[in-house]
Amino acid sequence: MLDLGDGLGLRPIQPGDGAALAAAYARNRAHLERWDPVRDASFYTAERQEQIVAEGVEARTQNRAARFVVVSISGEVMGTANIMNIVHGAAESADLGYWIDAALTGRGLMSTIVASLAEHARDELGLHRLQASTLLENERSQRVLLRNGFEKIGMAPKYLRIAGEWQDHFLFQRIL
Repeated sequence: MLDLGDGLGLRPIQPGDGAALAAAYARNRAHLERWDPVRDASFYTAERQEQIVAEGVEARTQNRAARFVVVSISGEVMGTANIMNIVHGAAESADLGYWIDAALTGRGLMSTIVASLAEHARDELGLHRLQASTLLENERSQRVLLRNGFEKIGMAPKYLRIAGEWQDHFLFQRIL
């Protein structure tokens, strides 16, 4: 586990994380809803989160994704960070996604986490490139990416359906 300081760590997801993930998502529902797709009520249950964990663990064994949780000393999930949609072959590329508990924003933790994920993507997964996207107004996330060597490569109109609407996103990449 990567020690983030302040009693927090970053580790791969593991079976049994479902209840803690459900609690974290429920606790941060209002904080995340403007940045996330619309979620149905089942998403916030321990059962559904445990299914998502199982899918993530399986994707890791197939080298298609690497999902992590930010955890407190007590085991409380305080965020997630994910390397997803890994493409091998000529691309050796993946997408990066992350969020942190509302109580922890503005402390620089996500910059540390993104740096660790980029290193993991390069050294452990053998990737050449990471891509991330942000809503146009998500300046905090953009700063995290820029601090970590990502460059803005464009704007994708109506790129993802977020908060119930197809929304424009800035695209960023980092060559590893």
